[in-house]
Amino acid sequence: MKKLKLKAAVAALLLCASAMAQNDGIPVEKLSRARALAGADAAQFDQQSKLQYNQMLTEAHKKDAVATDSNPQLIRLRAIARRIIPFTTRWNPDSAKWDWQVNLLRSDTVNAFCMPGGRIAFYNGILTKLNLTDDEVAMVMGHEIAHALREHARAQAGKNNAASLFGRVAGAAGAAYFGIDPRLGDALGSGAAKMASLKFSRGDETEADLVGMDLAARAGFDPRAGIALWEKMSAINKNQPISFLSTHPTGKDRIKEMNEHMHLVLPVYARAKGLDPNKLPVYRSLALPRS
Repeated sequence: MKKLKLKAAVAALLLCASAMAQNDGIPVEKLSRARALAGADAAQFDQQSKLQYNQMLTEAHKKDAVATDSNPQLIRLRAIARRIIPFTTRWNPDSAKWDWQVNLLRSDTVNAFCMPGGRIAFYNGILTKLNLTDDEVAMVMGHEIAHALREHARAQAGKNNAASLFGRVAGAAGAAYFGIDPRLGDALGSGAAKMASLKFSRGDETEADLVGMDLAARAGFDPRAGIALWEKMSAINKNQPISFLSTHPTGKDRIKEMNEHMHLVLPVYARAKGLDPNKLPVYRSLALPRS
């Protein structure tokens, strides 16, 4: 009898711990109602995303611009993604069924993206020009994944014009939006160019920052890396404007928002690492490469 009671007590504690883990961090809000105005459901949106992502990879392969599976940077990106993806269902339960992919494109462009359905791509430039730590890569990846999880593109399409939905999604891989090699961008067709006009709102960007920070923290990446990331972004943007910063809010506003919510995610990170949240070591970034 005592053993049964002990097992019941342990089970209750585990359930309680699980509930606490779900309820801490950045609060989960309902997805935007504007998605219903997009003229297509999530499945249709995902299918179109898959077609455009595959088209992008096909054209990039023709230019020998896709990293092979043995590329160290790609191996690194996929390892970070594997740690983050298990926590995505908290923000969108459908992500458990997504066909997650991570690819690395050879380009000096300072950018990354995640299309609907979990299709991620990074450009070499964002890794090398910013000299990112794994924690900072996780913040970039978390931010981009958050856009997909919160269905920002679908909601934005609904807000703008349902009739132009698929043209805008196609442009997610286009040169105008991501600043990739014009020869590659041209091959994506007129649909890609239409995405140039699609910019997430201030609210979408802020939500992606915070959700990304939460995802990274749960995966054991230091959320303070987000501050270092945006400081680096702002520093190089002074000399060379980058597309990743083409939408508002500014780096200064992002840092302010992150700092205001840091108290919510640091305990999550500490728990993931088995550390005392009151005795966390100082976060250390890497210096920007000399130009």
